Amino acid sequence: MVNIKFGTDGWRAIIADEYTVENVKRVASATAVWMRSKGEDKVVIGHDCRFGGEMFAEVVTRVMGAYGIRVNLAKGFVSTPMVSLGVVKTKSYLGVVITASHNPASYNGYKLKAHFGGAAVPADIAAVEALVPEKFDQPLPSLETMLENGLLNYVDLETMYLDEVRAKFDMDTINNSGIRVAFDAMYGAGQRAAMLLLNNLVPLHCENNPSFGGTAPEPIHRNLLGLSELLKNDKNIHVGLANDGDADRIGMYDENGDFVDSHHLLLLLTHYLHHYKGMTGKVIITFSVTDKMKLLCEHYNLPYQVTKIGFKYITDIMQTEDVLVGGEESGGIAAKGHIPERDGIWMGLLILEMMAKTGKSLRELINEVYAIVGSFAFDRYDLHLTNELKNEIINNCKEGKYANFGELKVLKTEDLDGYKFHFSDSEWVMIRPSGTEPLLRVYAQAPTLAGSHQILDIVKKALLG
Repeated sequence: MVNIKFGTDGWRAIIADEYTVENVKRVASATAVWMRSKGEDKVVIGHDCRFGGEMFAEVVTRVMGAYGIRVNLAKGFVSTPMVSLGVVKTKSYLGVVITASHNPASYNGYKLKAHFGGAAVPADIAAVEALVPEKFDQPLPSLETMLENGLLNYVDLETMYLDEVRAKFDMDTINNSGIRVAFDAMYGAGQRAAMLLLNNLVPLHCENNPSFGGTAPEPIHRNLLGLSELLKNDKNIHVGLANDGDADRIGMYDENGDFVDSHHLLLLLTHYLHHYKGMTGKVIITFSVTDKMKLLCEHYNLPYQVTKIGFKYITDIMQTEDVLVGGEESGGIAAKGHIPERDGIWMGLLILEMMAKTGKSLRELINEVYAIVGSFAFDRYDLHLTNELKNEIINNCKEGKYANFGELKVLKTEDLDGYKFHFSDSEWVMIRPSGTEPLLRVYAQAPTLAGSHQILDIVKKALLG
């Protein structure tokens, strides 16, 4: 029996290894039992562009039908934010997304979305996880039977989402601004929506390709070199936007083809919503995000909080507090005025709106923020290690064995979620095992990109010998 565990963002496993029809049935059964225990019987189900997405979504649908739960099923691939919004719009209790987000093509996964349109809170995820049976062998109704019995309804979540965007954004201002956008869908589920919303769009990888062209659909610079080169070589393109496989994460490029990571996007969004639009609220970031966010919040007198890594922790707070912006290092960002959910397309539109309304380029806006908090750079190494070595490094961190990394002397250590070692007021490294993949992630911040790479190289050598 496979022991099914939910990580920082759902359950993920390699297709045909642990991610099988039988195991998906087990997780779906636990979800249905938990819903029934709450007296609820209405769910939204969708899948992204991954291999087997439609099949796995239909398996979950049929398991729900076995428990008498009514299903709103998306036809064709959809983004995770489309499912989350669909939960709210259809007044369902839960959303299930068949996706492994940014993981390589060999993975698929299972995300839970709550009735308020965001990630299910940790307590609910733990409750579902505890209900996963050793096996599930009940007979399942066909989709045709479910349709006849009123247990299945097909919904157009993409149109629902596009209508919401057009109601909340001045798309005419964005589309008439002259801003030309290069958009890299990374073969993901946001491909159609972006092309339908933006007129001045240059599309990349906007086809359905379950292998993602051999590159993990994570919007970080090393996976987006084609987008960067396009901007460097075509001065008629003003900005680059990229989303991950299920379009809840964002990466951007300025007019020079330089990568703009989520740390800078979080600063820009906070600056735009508060300084330009006069909005207020708490700013929430996860542990791996730049501490420059604290400086900006202090400058604007905005409340500020740091959480463990995993957007579910931000979502939890957004249920009870007034939150302006919430986000994580990996490109997941939420903002006031939308559902409490990461949304790569929505956040991209906010940045484009900022550019259109100020008449400034993305680099000019970044320099506005630098004038307040100072310039900085950030990067990350993903180390593929044996479990033994990974565990040894984490144990060394836990036991305080790293007083220095080579010539870098540790001045202060934080351990909220992983281990952050400070070398100065502007330089630090963070070490943490991935919650969804067999990786050790090493993050670094320094005043320059070369400086962050130098820190990463020194720390990598000290860890691996």
